[in-house]
Amino acid sequence: MAFVLAMVLVGNPAREPMLTLPFFAAPEGLDPALQEFLDQASQRLCRWLADAECRGPLPALSVLPAIAPEPTSRSATALLEDLQLVMDGAYRPSHPGALAHLDPPPLTASIAADLICAGLNNNLLAEELAPSLSHLERQLCQWLAQRLGLPSGAGGVPASGGSLSNLMALVVARQRAGLGAEPGAVVLASDEAHVSLAKAVRVMGLQPDGLRRIAVDADGAMRLEALETALEQLQAEGRPCLAVVATAGTTVRGAIDPLPQLAELCRRRGVWLHVDGAIGAVYALSPDTSAPLEGLGRADSITVNPQKLLGITKTSSLLLVADRRLLAEAFATGLPYMEPAWGDAHGGEQGLQGSRPAEILKLWLGLRQLGESGIRSLLQGALQRRQHLEARLDPERLQVSSGPLHLLVCRPCNAAPDQVDAWSATTRARLLEQGFMLSRPFHGGCHPLKAVLGNPHTQSHHLDQLAAMLNHSVLENG
Repeated sequence: MAFVLAMVLVGNPAREPMLTLPFFAAPEGLDPALQEFLDQASQRLCRWLADAECRGPLPALSVLPAIAPEPTSRSATALLEDLQLVMDGAYRPSHPGALAHLDPPPLTASIAADLICAGLNNNLLAEELAPSLSHLERQLCQWLAQRLGLPSGAGGVPASGGSLSNLMALVVARQRAGLGAEPGAVVLASDEAHVSLAKAVRVMGLQPDGLRRIAVDADGAMRLEALETALEQLQAEGRPCLAVVATAGTTVRGAIDPLPQLAELCRRRGVWLHVDGAIGAVYALSPDTSAPLEGLGRADSITVNPQKLLGITKTSSLLLVADRRLLAEAFATGLPYMEPAWGDAHGGEQGLQGSRPAEILKLWLGLRQLGESGIRSLLQGALQRRQHLEARLDPERLQVSSGPLHLLVCRPCNAAPDQVDAWSATTRARLLEQGFMLSRPFHGGCHPLKAVLGNPHTQSHHLDQLAAMLNHSVLENG
């Protein structure tokens, strides 16, 4: 089966020769029509990336094409035009003012690897379906685990995101502790830990109070004495602690829990320590930025999301464990319809996901593109941008909260919660008009403004302009 390809370049009315594009590429020879189609699609993507700065982070208007398939095949030209509509309505993380979320621009090599991953269409469920990629995945997970300080027997498995990585970590912890049939088990995490933990305890069938929150200090870090009290309370209740979850980079202000002390406490009490490092764990990849992550390697498991700062295209999350054998112990069920595994276990028996694409390819190629120097540059650049912006915010007008990473939140000094909410809504709208996008998370009983400084396209003059607008906004709003 085939449909007609009539290529029309954006901004170029000249028509390319008509080509017949098959639904599937032929296995016996090069398909010039597919080449042409991919070339035209990539040109559109390159143009979309190239004009990010002049379009703003958010589109002014989004027009979607029809949703349902038509009775007959749609032409390639029409498909490309449909794609263009979707692209024009998409958020643009490459814009220098895109500072609202943990979504940096994509690495160029990672974009290419994502395309190759789709074309290969290998399934990392079982080794015979993706022999070389399965080996690459195991080796890269082991390298990353050791690079973050885990012992030589460590390893891991990719996941669809940090939420799944956290869930799998708790499943492994429960299996290791022999608590599989114990609904009364409890997970302890800070007040500012990620909401995915609440989802995890629901999925795992724990009781409504299966997640207990621990108070944080003024910097947003878990209070050790409060954790000790919670553990003693559980003991008094006769309920087991399934795991303590430390956060290395909270979602709002990038706070880091006291990892060395937590590791010592959990070791002494025989409790599993999981570190949700979806935001901050990547800083441990460079000695120049690893100091705030001291103690990370003493965890039993770590969630790390290279997609949040290193520019790896989505999704790129991993669960790393100090003893990689525990993954198969928790998830292996046997794959009787596949040949026996040649390595530790089939990829589909290392985690909750069975069929998985070769997403490890874009992480591997992205890291190869960056090299040690590139990784260090990205991490240091993010920290410098946060420091630059924070230094230019007027402390007499704005109260700034920030951890040691690349996130900060601000609100007018001495303002009531309703005043903060009104200020942040008005100021965010004005910032968007000037090409700056910040977010309004709920934190501290109100909605302050949050900036994520992981965008490498954001320059000093952008930050100077942003700081000036934020400082002035307090005066404007009285």
